Amino acid sequence: MKTLSQIIGILLLGTLLISCSSEGSNSNSTKPKARGSIGEIILVIDSAKYAGPVGDALKDIFEADLPGMVRSESKFKVNTVDPRAMTRMLKMSTNLIYVTTFDDRGSSSQVINAQFSKESKEKALNDPSLYSLRVEDEYAVGQEVLYLFGNTEEQLVKNLKKNGDRLQNLFEVRERGRLEKIILARKNTAANAEAEKNLGIQINIPASYQVAKSVPNFLWVRQPTPTANRADISLFFHVEDYVSEEQTFPENILKIRDSVARNHIFGDPDDPTSYVVTEKQIVPAFRNMVINDNFTTEIRASWKTNNISMGGSYLGYLMVDEKKGKLYYIEGFVFYPNEVHRDALREIETILLNTDVSWIPDQGA
Repeated sequence: MKTLSQIIGILLLGTLLISCSSEGSNSNSTKPKARGSIGEIILVIDSAKYAGPVGDALKDIFEADLPGMVRSESKFKVNTVDPRAMTRMLKMSTNLIYVTTFDDRGSSSQVINAQFSKESKEKALNDPSLYSLRVEDEYAVGQEVLYLFGNTEEQLVKNLKKNGDRLQNLFEVRERGRLEKIILARKNTAANAEAEKNLGIQINIPASYQVAKSVPNFLWVRQPTPTANRADISLFFHVEDYVSEEQTFPENILKIRDSVARNHIFGDPDDPTSYVVTEKQIVPAFRNMVINDNFTTEIRASWKTNNISMGGSYLGYLMVDEKKGKLYYIEGFVFYPNEVHRDALREIETILLNTDVSWIPDQGA
């Protein structure tokens, strides 16, 4: 049975022959290990180009705001570097994006253009749809290098706008994969046992999380020791019978979510008025998809306690398994006042997308 993360494939981008300083995807053991935090991208581009239409198109892709947030936060942490200032250390970054146009005679862009062979440029000239090249492990092991190019700025901007979702998805999937190896190296088997018993699903929870509450049809796990450098993250899982398509309507998803939270999740367990609700002042963002043949809706929104003592961001998935006649709501929410929530939400996404709601118990067990 595939987990949710296994069904999310990386969309392949256009390719073009390019003269590089290495053998590309060949993982040479003599190369250093790539370095960089999760979600960080080094964008190598002429400053004048970044200040113009090309930069605007790139910002729309890599620095787009996460939906449903109380504060503005971008999808990735992007650091721009002038091509002439690239050092050996910077070249070992985990995620590198080089951006240029072949008509740019500026010294910065020429540094990038010099990496392209004459034949490569001619091929791009004859086929304006070519705009990108991926090279793995070019300077370091575990590295993703992406070249974005065009004959002119107008042509590059057109291709960026057309393929923005693909480019964004490339790094989103890659970063989830990197994070998964880190946080799921050690798992909480007790939490998975509770999920199998009370919800009939399989989950993958890091060992750092502990079960806060487990009852029939509901499970709540959280990290017990958040710090100044570590967000307070909670995850909860709920199952109920699927009886009508109306349950999947956005307004009804929120009703299910808030009903579950009201019954089980409190900012202060001793204060019954401190139950968790969706923050209605921030418009929730919904996105429909199909995962493992199951209709799924992603929800990104903000939450608060009913007595307004706490608040934060959350990411949830409503999943319908028609074969089992079940509807699942799974969510992770963050409490991290005055700090960036992006990294915590990526952790939540990575964990939740490793949930298998279609799991069937071994009848012989």
